[in-house]
Amino acid sequence: MAKVKVTPLADRILVRRIEEDEAKVGSLYIPDTAKEKPQQAEVVAVGPGRVKDDGTRIPMEVSVGNKVLIGKYAGTEVKLDGVEHLILREDDVLAILK
Repeated sequence: MAKVKVTPLADRILVRRIEEDEAKVGSLYIPDTAKEKPQQAEVVAVGPGRVKDDGTRIPMEVSVGNKVLIGKYAGTEVKLDGVEHLILREDDVLAILK
């Protein structure tokens, strides 16, 4: 995958959802519109962090390459270089996967 040339602002991050392997049960077909969105994502770009009232910057806890859990409806969907991404606040990240 080509490197995305985007730098999120403040405490925002850019993630790409990780598609889960599809398991078939019988001959039942589930259309893409009925499937749940994956909650695992890979961090593609990270902003510099939030600035406090006194002017100091709070560093980000996530970094590029981290695998994270996000909420089903978190963030704003954007399409970059033909690939779906999400921009969301670091607060929307539920956990970092190890």
